[in-house]
Amino acid sequence: RAAEWQLDQPAWSGRLRITAKGSTAFIKLEDKTSGELFAQAPVEQFPGIAVEGVTDSSRYFVIRIEDGNGRRAFIGVGFVDRGDAFDFNVALQDHFKWVRQQSELARQAQDLEQGPKLDLGFKEGQTIKLNITNMKKKGGGTGNTRPRPAGPGGLSLLPPPPGGKSGSGEHPAPLSTHPQLPGTPITDSLLSWPQPTAAPAADVWGDFAKASG
Repeated sequence: RAAEWQLDQPAWSGRLRITAKGSTAFIKLEDKTSGELFAQAPVEQFPGIAVEGVTDSSRYFVIRIEDGNGRRAFIGVGFVDRGDAFDFNVALQDHFKWVRQQSELARQAQDLEQGPKLDLGFKEGQTIKLNITNMKKKGGGTGNTRPRPAGPGGLSLLPPPPGGKSGSGEHPAPLSTHPQLPGTPITDSLLSWPQPTAAPAADVWGDFAKASG
């Protein structure tokens, strides 16, 4: 309890600083003018026995100081301003929070190094099977195109469109010019349309020749 201390007559007053080396924090009590070290308390864990708060005030603490030769002593320290006491607590909490984070990162890195590594390569003799279904042939499927009748010499000839009314008696004139395809001899018998007769048995004109005027 801080009420049991002689608060109006402190044994020493000065400056308090917190430094860190590795994972250990050091509470240093220094002369506020010259900066000479009066005492220091190494803190390896917080909260812990090295720093403890009193039960009746948030501005006073008990710290364990060491002289480096193995001798230790517990002394009481207090802050005039409550904000300084708050900063004292936060500085220690932040340091040990950082220590825990570094320890966790180191542990995770060690687990990754010691853990089994994923091998995605093919083993000797290992194969893979691809199941490709419902693929259509490029260009579409086979159609049911009706073949055209082939004319003489292998050329496909289509009957000419009707040239007029059914009773006109007009007939298309035969082709007067015969274009020559490269490398293919073309004769008059291939491209000239046959002239209709009076009543041929297999006339290409059909009923047009039989139509009455």
